[in-house]
Amino acid sequence: MKLGRRTAIVGGFLGAGVLGVGFWFARERDRLGHRRLFNLKPGEMGLSGWVKIARDGSVTVAVPRAEMGQGIQTALAMLVAEEMDARWDQMKVEEPPEDTVYRNVDILVDGLPFSPEEAGTIVDVAHWMAGKAGGVLGVNATGGSTSTRDAWQPMRVAGAVARDLLLRAASRKASVPVDQLTVADGEVRKLDGTKVATFGELVDQVEDLAVRPPPPLKTPSQFKLIGKPLPRLDVPAKVAGTATFGTDVRLPGMLYAAVRNAPTFGGEAQSFTLKQGTLPKGIANVVIVPGGIAVIGASWWQANRFLDDGLDVTWRPGPEPTLDSASLWKRYEGLLSDGKPALTRASGSVSKPAQVQVLTATYRAPYLAHTAMEPMNCTALVGDNGVEVWMPNQSPTLMRMVAGRTADVPLRDVTVHTTFLGGGFGRRAEVDLVRQAVTCATFMRGKPIQILWSREEDIRHNFYRPMALARWRAELDSSGQTPKLSSVAKRQVAQSPTDQFPARVLGFPAQGQPEGNAVENPPYAFPSYRLEAIVADGSVPVGFWRSVGHSHSAFFDESFVDEIAAALKKDPVEFRRELLAGKPRHLKVLETVAKEAGWGSALPAGSGRGVALRASFGSIVAQVAEVTVADGKTLQVKRVTCAIDCGPVVNPAIVRAQMESGIVYGLSAALFGEITLADGAVEQSNFTDYDAVRLSDAPEMSVHLVDGGSTFIGGVGEPGTPPIAPAVANAIFAATGKRLRDLPLRLV
Repeated sequence: MKLGRRTAIVGGFLGAGVLGVGFWFARERDRLGHRRLFNLKPGEMGLSGWVKIARDGSVTVAVPRAEMGQGIQTALAMLVAEEMDARWDQMKVEEPPEDTVYRNVDILVDGLPFSPEEAGTIVDVAHWMAGKAGGVLGVNATGGSTSTRDAWQPMRVAGAVARDLLLRAASRKASVPVDQLTVADGEVRKLDGTKVATFGELVDQVEDLAVRPPPPLKTPSQFKLIGKPLPRLDVPAKVAGTATFGTDVRLPGMLYAAVRNAPTFGGEAQSFTLKQGTLPKGIANVVIVPGGIAVIGASWWQANRFLDDGLDVTWRPGPEPTLDSASLWKRYEGLLSDGKPALTRASGSVSKPAQVQVLTATYRAPYLAHTAMEPMNCTALVGDNGVEVWMPNQSPTLMRMVAGRTADVPLRDVTVHTTFLGGGFGRRAEVDLVRQAVTCATFMRGKPIQILWSREEDIRHNFYRPMALARWRAELDSSGQTPKLSSVAKRQVAQSPTDQFPARVLGFPAQGQPEGNAVENPPYAFPSYRLEAIVADGSVPVGFWRSVGHSHSAFFDESFVDEIAAALKKDPVEFRRELLAGKPRHLKVLETVAKEAGWGSALPAGSGRGVALRASFGSIVAQVAEVTVADGKTLQVKRVTCAIDCGPVVNPAIVRAQMESGIVYGLSAALFGEITLADGAVEQSNFTDYDAVRLSDAPEMSVHLVDGGSTFIGGVGEPGTPPIAPAVANAIFAATGKRLRDLPLRLV
C-alpha cells in the first residue's frame, strides 16, 4: 500500500497545528464547559455547559447540532439521561450559545482517508493530530454523520458529572453519606429506595459544589436507556405545529426578500433599471447581492413578482457561459484517458497470467441537487447592536463568521439562532443565503429581512453533488479450467467538494485533492488493486450531498464487483463472501442481508434481486433490492432489505428511520436525479423535471441491526444512501440481463 499522501496529511497537521496543539496541552479546555455557560434562567442551575436542572424537576440538555429530522436531539439527550439516571419524561433540549466547548471534533477526524478498520502508526497519529486540531479550531457543525460519534464521550461525561453533583447535593441536604445514596428514575434515593430529593429540590443545594474528576461511565451491560427505541423529543412540537423552522420566523417589522441569481455559474448582477421608473407601493428596495439581485417588499409574493415584472437586470456572465453537459462529459473523458491523478493507491501484488481475459466498464453519475423540502431561507437583522441571524443551518460557527464579514462587524457582535431544518443533506452548510440576507439587512438597518428562495432558484443555483466518470478494468486469469480474478484497477474523475468548500467559504487555497476515503475504501481482498483519482476543475459549484462521494463511488464499485462475479460465473453474494474473508464485520452484514432478503429463493419471471455493500462514515451497510420489470420497460422497486453495523446503537428506532430515509433519498437519485447543463446554466427547475420517489411508489423496506462486536460509534444519517443505486442496478441485470452503467437508471 502506498502511504505517501497519508504521510503528507500527518505532516500537514504537524506543520500547521503544532502551536495549536501546544496550546491544547498548556491549557486543557475540557468539554464540560462552565456551569453558567448554558443560558441559565431564573429557577435553573447549570451542572456543566451541557446540562441544567430546574425547580420543576426537568433536565435540559444543550444540543449544539442541527435537528434536520435525523433525531439528533433525542440521541444526544439519551446519552446524558443514561449517565444521570434521569427519567425520559423529564428531559428537554435547548440550543446553547456559541462557544468552543460545543465544537465538533469528529467532523475533522472523519475527513481523513482511512476506513474504521484500518490501524497502524500513520492512522493513529493522523487521528490524534486531527482530534487535537479539531479541538483547538472549535467549529460547531453538523455533518458527516458525526454528531453522535462526537458526543458519545463528552455528553456521557456531562451526565455522569451531573449525577455526582446531585448525589453530593442530596447528601448535604439530607445529612446522609454519599455512598448511601443513589440516583434512580430521576430522583435521589437511599439505597433502600426511600426518596431523598427530586432534581428540582436540589437546585439551591448544588451551586457551590466543586466539579470533581468525572466518575467512571457505565458499561453497556448497565445501560437502561441507550439501546431502547425511546420516543423522539422533536416530534410533539412538529405534530402540534409549534416547531419553528426557518420559514416560521416572524419578527416585528419584518420585510421579505425574493432573489434572482445570475443565469450562469459565477455570474453577477452588474446593474438594474426599474421598468416603471419608481418603486411601487409594497416594494421597499432593490439590492444587488452576492451572486444575484434581491427585491425587498412587504410580502414575498409581491417581491418575487416584481423581480419578473418590474426590473431589467444587466448580468455579468460567469467564466463558462456556453457550458453544456455534452462538452463537459467529453472533457471528463479526456481527463479519464490522459489526466494526471491527484491520488494513486495500490495494494496487493501484480502478476501477469499466461492467459488473460480483460473486463472493462465505464460508469457515469450526473450532478445532483439536494432539494430539501423546506425552501432555502435566512432572516437577518443589522442594527446598532450588531447582527442577528435566524436560519436553518448546519454550522452556526461558519454562519456567524460570514455574517460578521458581510456586515463588517466584530464576531462578538454577531448572534446566530439555528431553527429546525426541513432537510439539510449538506446544502445548509453553505453560506450563500446568509451573505445575501445580511447584505439586504445592511441596506435596511433596523429591519429584519427574510430571504426565501423559490424551488427554481434552489435547483438552478445549488452546490451540486459532483458528476463523476469512472473506468474499471479487471484481468481474469483464464489459463486454468476455472477463471480467477487476477487484478482490478479504477480511474475516476470528479470535482472535489472537500477541496472546493473550504476555498469557497473560508478562502483557503484549493489543494487539488480528491474527496478523502470516498474513493479509497473498497473492502474487498482483491489480489491486486490500483486506484487513480483525478480531480476535475470547472465552474459548476459542488458541495456536500448526503453521503457525498460514496453516493457515486459505491455505484461504480459495487456494480463492477457484480460484473466480475458474472464473468466468473459466480453468485454475487458468494463472490463477495470470498473477497470479505478477512473482514468479519462486513461479512456478517452481508450474510444478514442475504438471509433476511431470501437471497437465492425463486422469484416470478421478470423479477430480480441485486446486492450491494458499502462501508462509510464508520458504519457498514448492505442492501438487497428486489425489482420487477414485467414488460421489459417499466421498472418497479418492490422491496429493499437493509442490514447495518453501526457499532453501539443509541436508539434503534432512529437508526431504522435513517436507513429508510437514506434508501428513499438514494432511490430518488438513482431513478430520477440528473442535473444537466445548457448555455452555462442548469436546465431543471422543479419537481416536474427533477422528480423524486412518491409515497405510492416507495418500496417495502426492512432494516436489520447487526452487532459485529465493535465499540466504535458509526454514523447513520448518510450510510443508508450509497448502496441503493448499485443494488437496484444489479437487480435489473438479474431480472433482464441488461447492465446499466449510467445514472439515473433508465431501461429505455
